[in-house]
Amino acid sequence: MERYHGWADERFGAVADAFARNFADFPELGAAVAVYAGGRKVVDLWGGVADERTGRPWEQDTVVPVFSCAKAIVSVCVHLLAQEGRLDLDAPVGRYWPEFARNGKEAISGRMVLGHRAGVPVLDEVLPFAEIAAWTPVIHAIEEQRPLWEPNTAYEYHGHVFGFLLGEVIRRLTGLTPGAYFRKAVGDPLRLRAWIGLPDEEMSGRARLVEAEGRPGMPGPEHLLTRIVTMNGALVFPGLDEPHGWNDPALLGMELPGAGATASASGLAGLYAAAVTGIEGRERLLTPDTVTDAVREVSSGKGWLGFDAGARWGSGFLLDSSFRPMLGRRSFGNDGAGGQFAFGDDEYGVGFAYVANRMVGHGDARATRLIIALRACLDR
Repeated sequence: MERYHGWADERFGAVADAFARNFADFPELGAAVAVYAGGRKVVDLWGGVADERTGRPWEQDTVVPVFSCAKAIVSVCVHLLAQEGRLDLDAPVGRYWPEFARNGKEAISGRMVLGHRAGVPVLDEVLPFAEIAAWTPVIHAIEEQRPLWEPNTAYEYHGHVFGFLLGEVIRRLTGLTPGAYFRKAVGDPLRLRAWIGLPDEEMSGRARLVEAEGRPGMPGPEHLLTRIVTMNGALVFPGLDEPHGWNDPALLGMELPGAGATASASGLAGLYAAAVTGIEGRERLLTPDTVTDAVREVSSGKGWLGFDAGARWGSGFLLDSSFRPMLGRRSFGNDGAGGQFAFGDDEYGVGFAYVANRMVGHGDARATRLIIALRACLDR
């Protein structure tokens, strides 16, 4: 049986081989990989099933929930505003959002948030789903929140707060929520199939997530990591057959900018390629100086909870590391809880994305295999 559809330039045939092996070696259901090099798409592959219940096949433009790959969308927008001189990443957030600057948050800068160092990885206030979807109640809760640690003295993954906090800065500067600003400034002009807040007309064609057998569950409901991921239980993770989980149109349709993006492989790869080389005949979105700023390490080592997974963080992006191997010192990306991963690198001139609907969990090697194959193609 043919394992995939699409094409890869001859130089990148090893990526196609690795993609086919993933279907043979892992419990893949549906997946896609896309690569841009030098602003040109050189790999566009897809295969398998988008919806296990109906057998609907994965198509070239199929979108799937990509969880925290959403942080790339927010971070690119933040860096664009900084590049335009509208935002100083090292200035207090309160300069742009005065109500934020209270309860011990007066000195928190945008860069602290981008590097997960702000001390507000989770909210004390327990908000119902409808209030999270309404945006403003979350913003008011952030304003009232006290940091869990002195800002910039430690780091821990900021999950959903990352997106809402930086998203409100975007809204204060542009008048648009982050999902709307992204579509206006980047997504619509470049025709990228990536959204924070999936439009109704895209819902029926999306891929439906499933879990791999034996995938570990979340810690107890009071554990900080569970509270971060579920916003104190208002969201169900992954909740694939439940309301307010990641197959629920009500969740996918709202603006959840820390972890609520839905995208195709080409949409995410195109975003990073647009950032580092430009696509569609346009200049690159992020200048070399902006990328240099983004890839300067801000956080690494043990987090506030005492764990060191090997991750390195720049300003809004994961950097090349044992946790997420990429191509080198100029690589920057974000991953998603289902195994999705996307990154860009302006030294190699590459935008890469892998997306799938089978959630494998810790130790998932599917994207890493593809990146190893890509690196071998580029180094030849």
